[in-house]
Amino acid sequence: MIRIDRNFFKPSKSFFLIAGPCVIESYKQIFTTAKTLKTICQKLKIRFVFKTSYDKANRSSFLSFRGQGVEQGLKMLGQLRKELNIPILTDVHSIEEAFLAAAVADVLQIPAFLCRQTDLLIAAGKTGKWVNIKKGQFLSPRDMEKAIEKIERGAKSQRILLTERGTSFGYHNLVVDFRSIPIMKRTGYPVIFDATHSVQLPGAEGDRSGGERQFVAPLARAAIAAGADGLFIETHPNPDEALSDGANMVPLAEMESLLKGLLKIRKSLG
Repeated sequence: MIRIDRNFFKPSKSFFLIAGPCVIESYKQIFTTAKTLKTICQKLKIRFVFKTSYDKANRSSFLSFRGQGVEQGLKMLGQLRKELNIPILTDVHSIEEAFLAAAVADVLQIPAFLCRQTDLLIAAGKTGKWVNIKKGQFLSPRDMEKAIEKIERGAKSQRILLTERGTSFGYHNLVVDFRSIPIMKRTGYPVIFDATHSVQLPGAEGDRSGGERQFVAPLARAAIAAGADGLFIETHPNPDEALSDGANMVPLAEMESLLKGLLKIRKSLG
């Protein structure tokens, strides 16, 4: 039986992992990725939530691949959750989507560009699911207190997660201020570091975003050292052939080695 209680996201000797491909390309793709990640996390004793999107509503170009759509995508996620007995996280972009996705997902994710959308935050909170709020590239870490307040007061929910994903630094670039991790942890809610979107180069390729995946590992190490409770890492069997965000995704074959190194840092902190 899948169950995410409050202890799942609590600080511990390890960190929890939210990982998976950017978007659903096929059922085979998400099944293979999820099964591999589940096996690795069981071996390393890491709490795991599988992440992917049924629709990417904020792609750079109108012609970009967006996914399987709400109906088909959620059907696939429901089947995957049942087959592999794993918790699921997926993005929601509207009030209607929040309630539809809640039928199959354990965590609803608010995309960074939508983190100030009051009605969406309240709707996600009212589903009773955990809500992961991505900090907008345009916000300071202290601004996240207002997003929290919208869910706490508007939905009477405290099932909230906060994610750092970098801050806009000029055009087509992001930087990470690691002070944001302890600052957001003062809220009392778990703080996650998005190691792959933080190395994204938004819109840098003209009709799509670029990325520098070689910096995923060092940024993830810094986040663990700074006290992050969890990590968010997008991964793909072959990122260079991925239909979305391939430039910043970690090859699936490299995930175990990456996680082992991060666990060593976490354990060294006591």
